[in-house]
Amino acid sequence: MLISLLAVLAVGAVAWLGSNAGFGLVFGVVLPYAAVAVFLVGLVLRMMYWGKSPVPFAIPTTGGQQKSLPFFRQAKLDNPDTQWGVVIRMVLEALCFRSLFRNTAADVRVDGPRVIYYSSKWLWLFALLFHYCFLLVFIRHFRFFTEPVPVCITWLETLDGIMQIGAPRLYMTGVIMLLALGFLLSRRLFNNRLRYLSLPADYFPLWLIIGIVCTGIWMRYFGKTDVASIKEFIMALVSFAPKNPTEIGKGAEIGGVFFAHLTLVSCLLMYFPFSKLTHMLGIFFSPTRNLPCNTRAVRHVNPWNPPKSYHTYAEYEDDFRELMHEAGLPLDKQPPQAAAE
Repeated sequence: MLISLLAVLAVGAVAWLGSNAGFGLVFGVVLPYAAVAVFLVGLVLRMMYWGKSPVPFAIPTTGGQQKSLPFFRQAKLDNPDTQWGVVIRMVLEALCFRSLFRNTAADVRVDGPRVIYYSSKWLWLFALLFHYCFLLVFIRHFRFFTEPVPVCITWLETLDGIMQIGAPRLYMTGVIMLLALGFLLSRRLFNNRLRYLSLPADYFPLWLIIGIVCTGIWMRYFGKTDVASIKEFIMALVSFAPKNPTEIGKGAEIGGVFFAHLTLVSCLLMYFPFSKLTHMLGIFFSPTRNLPCNTRAVRHVNPWNPPKSYHTYAEYEDDFRELMHEAGLPLDKQPPQAAAE
């Protein structure tokens, strides 16, 4: 946990110090372009690898009764046997985290001892809040990439900040996302079994996203940041006509925190294709989710099995019948001279 935290702090500190030392072009132009390239190429390679991975058997996970005899009621959402049923299950999985909603926790009670299972919905709730808030924040940031700003983005900002507290307006998604990240991090820190299983690769993306959220909140509510200069800078990046940060506005008003924020986002993009975060796309390639549960109705033959030449026992006996007879081995068919005797 500490290694991951120190790594994220080091990345942010290097970007902040480097931008203040005159390397804003490196952290504001070169690194974002490289990050987007690594992100796109990495995702394409990962999807090609998943697409070429053989799936020799139908192995969908089930959460209910499979289609069977007419008097058995089928669980069509948790155990679909048609492609449309699979599509509906995938939609519910991607949008509502249906399998995580059914998550249960196990615990050992001292009186016995005995194992008990109980519903665990907190992880589902905070995971759902985090992902949807992250999506809304991502969509809100399109105001920096478009001119004029689309009406739907304006409506979303109004809805997000409807409970206005002070000025600038407080966006609920930022606060909720930070609370959800705090829960996801604390469960790894305070759950003994989960902490034992956690690796630096489990903590690093959490700290990285927390760093992105914190730097964004600092720029909006606490730091003095020239939003107009930032939008001009980002619009130049998007149009593939990047400008030196010192040539935009007053230059210094963009601030080192912005470059720390942008560098952390770039690190997240480069880290994404090679980490567990690719579950966002991996779920659509998973044979445990994208296959119908029709193993009782359809025979599944492994298409990757190469053709094999078989040597049957009858052929084996034909080849070695004389020798087997001399050795006293049992034969289905005796050699001609033995049969004559």
